[in-house]
Amino acid sequence: MDATLRVNEIYLSIQGESSFAGLPCVFVRLTGCNLRCSYCDTAYAFFEGEPLSHSRIVDRVLDLSKAFSPKEGESRLPIVELTGGEPLLQPGSSELMRRLCDLGYTVLVETSGAWDISALDPRIRRIVDLKCPSSGESGRNLLKNLQELKTTDELKFVIATEEDYKWAKEQIGEHRLAGRCPLLFSWASPLQAHQQHSSLKKIPAGQKPISRKEVVDQILRDCLPVRFQVQLHKVIWPPDQRGV
Repeated sequence: MDATLRVNEIYLSIQGESSFAGLPCVFVRLTGCNLRCSYCDTAYAFFEGEPLSHSRIVDRVLDLSKAFSPKEGESRLPIVELTGGEPLLQPGSSELMRRLCDLGYTVLVETSGAWDISALDPRIRRIVDLKCPSSGESGRNLLKNLQELKTTDELKFVIATEEDYKWAKEQIGEHRLAGRCPLLFSWASPLQAHQQHSSLKKIPAGQKPISRKEVVDQILRDCLPVRFQVQLHKVIWPPDQRGV
């Protein structure tokens, strides 16, 4: 029997983050998340979505990835990402990713870091968050995931405050993360008023916001072996636009 997942949206865009930034990518955004990070910009995916079988999802991915290869025999767009919400919250997501790997796609998964990544197909490129203090969810980090990281994975720190930067720097040293996999420092783009869902956690009192330039200045000052990133899709399109 074909498994079913609750899907918020499937769309073709460019990859906005990670070391794949700028490359065309098909996104499969699944519904649901058990975290409520203060800076979350996809709160609409907490509940909105429809059940789709794996076969229907794969068919949609195939259609979108062939947008650049209309002639039979030409290679299709190679990158697919599962995101959310939290894609690992739905048990059938790992099987869908395995199926996409079997079809020859480079499969990325964006996960909050609160779920065990060890059982995922080794071909999947795992982009794992390590939640910083401003998220309000740093207590949910599953630290054993750090020992599972491979050179093909990426570890992301979303930086919204000076406290986040200091904490992230400490984690890199404490867990000897430099060289384990690419490390991403992603500046938290401020939410617009209509994006601030009532269920999101509040930034802990006393934390001081940090600008993207200040993050870069600190990285250079500390010579941290990290990749600074902004959400590229928010530079190209309005920062609250969906389906990009």
